[in-house]
Amino acid sequence: MKRRIVTKQEKNNLESYPEEGRVDGYFDKLIKYIPTEIVGAWIAITGLIKSSSDVPAETILWVLFIVFIGLTVVYIGKQTAERNKPPATMQIAISTGAFIVWVFALGEPFSYLAFYRSVYGSLVLVLYNLIIPLIDPKS
Repeated sequence: MKRRIVTKQEKNNLESYPEEGRVDGYFDKLIKYIPTEIVGAWIAITGLIKSSSDVPAETILWVLFIVFIGLTVVYIGKQTAERNKPPATMQIAISTGAFIVWVFALGEPFSYLAFYRSVYGSLVLVLYNLIIPLIDPKS
């Protein structure tokens, strides 16, 4: 399955690869919008940092959060790149937003902020994931 969201059937793809010409539905878009590989890497790294007692966890987590945002943009950009098509900027932006929302829901590094409550992250995550598949990016 290709990562780029398909919003309309393309005649060329239908002739050669019928499965690629299919328009993505709600659940297909949800899966393609969430950068699961990046979120998984984030979970692993935060676990390592939190288990180390002799490191400045807050600083490291905030720096890595910024790095991972950039990494998400590059990774999704490469995963959605197709010849003779412009970059999937809307999908890249929504996927990057999904990474930020997932990190917010997971807690770190936002838990260091006074206003943060885990219920906020959970609410934002549920709403974001319900809404993003309703968005059709321009291919």
